Amino acid sequence: MLRSRRVVLPDGERPAAVRISDGRIAAIEPYDAAPGEDVPALLPGLVDTHVHVNEPGRTRWEGFATATRAAAAGGVTTLVDMPLNSVPPTVSAAALDVKRAAAAGKCAVDVGFWGGAVPGNAADLPALHAAGVFGFKCFLVDSGVPEFPPLSGAGLDEALGAVDALFVVHAEDPDAVAPAAPSRRYADFVASRPDEAECRAIATVIEAARRHPGSWLHILHLASARALPLIAAARRDGVRVTAETCPHYLALAAEEVPDGATEFKCCPPIRGAANRDGLWQGLAAGTISCVVSDHSPCPPELKRGDFAAAWGGISSVQLGLPVVWTHARRRGHSLADVVRWMARRPADLVGLRRKGRIEVGADADLVAFDPDAEFTVDPARLHHR
Repeated sequence: MLRSRRVVLPDGERPAAVRISDGRIAAIEPYDAAPGEDVPALLPGLVDTHVHVNEPGRTRWEGFATATRAAAAGGVTTLVDMPLNSVPPTVSAAALDVKRAAAAGKCAVDVGFWGGAVPGNAADLPALHAAGVFGFKCFLVDSGVPEFPPLSGAGLDEALGAVDALFVVHAEDPDAVAPAAPSRRYADFVASRPDEAECRAIATVIEAARRHPGSWLHILHLASARALPLIAAARRDGVRVTAETCPHYLALAAEEVPDGATEFKCCPPIRGAANRDGLWQGLAAGTISCVVSDHSPCPPELKRGDFAAAWGGISSVQLGLPVVWTHARRRGHSLADVVRWMARRPADLVGLRRKGRIEVGADADLVAFDPDAEFTVDPARLHHR
């Protein structure tokens, strides 16, 4: 039995006691029904559907033991691993077998996998889906690693026609992305990947979804608030398109990034403070459905140099919950809002109906959380590689 004066349930936050049996939630009872361990707030375990574990192949960057330990420390009890940055990438059922073997015995939390859609593997997608991936990740722009090339518009159509599955899309238009010239100025990097790149690619995704009625396309790591009207209009038309954003887009702003601070580099880039406000508005309106990490570590030497050369990735799986709650509370949002964005909706995205919620029959993946505690991030206490 776990008790709290602040249990975040599907119908809101209230005092309750949660009884657990055989790894499941057996009952939700009044707070004083029986003695139990008290915690400041009790949340469902977060579900992070956008994590780059990178193992096998790039295990100097990250691995299952380190990524899942960091996830557990941050309240993430289920993660879904992206198909690229590992070698081989998860673009066939055989590659999925390799990935599962690499993960065996190393995971501190529940782990699932995305498959990858790349040029030439449309025929492999049905078998890969049947083997257990939740859906397929694709890029419309260079991914940054040569073994995972992007799809053209025609390639996206071919993939959508090959398998009835969820597709999650890195949506930047290559024709609107300029080669980044060597520069230590963050503003130069942002200018090389403008809002237009996201808006044009999202329009491409929406049109593909219209050509494939019944398909579901999900926009990954939305950074540009200017794309929100496109997504909202498509949804009003009945197009099945959803979107996520990430803690760094909700917490950081381009105006605050010092020149030379390549630790802030990610793709699409962190944009300005007004854009950040727009993303929060998109979350409140439901146009953005969930918040996930896009956790993507790399060795420190790959972050050195200028913004053109540095690897684009931010490592936040351990810090997403406190970061998002810090900023959500300042903006008048509740713990229930954060749970909806970071637990229930990501679980629903991948069809995990027993995850991301505190209700009878759900998995007893629970987070003891102190919403009033304050701490300073100490890199020595971060568990990712």
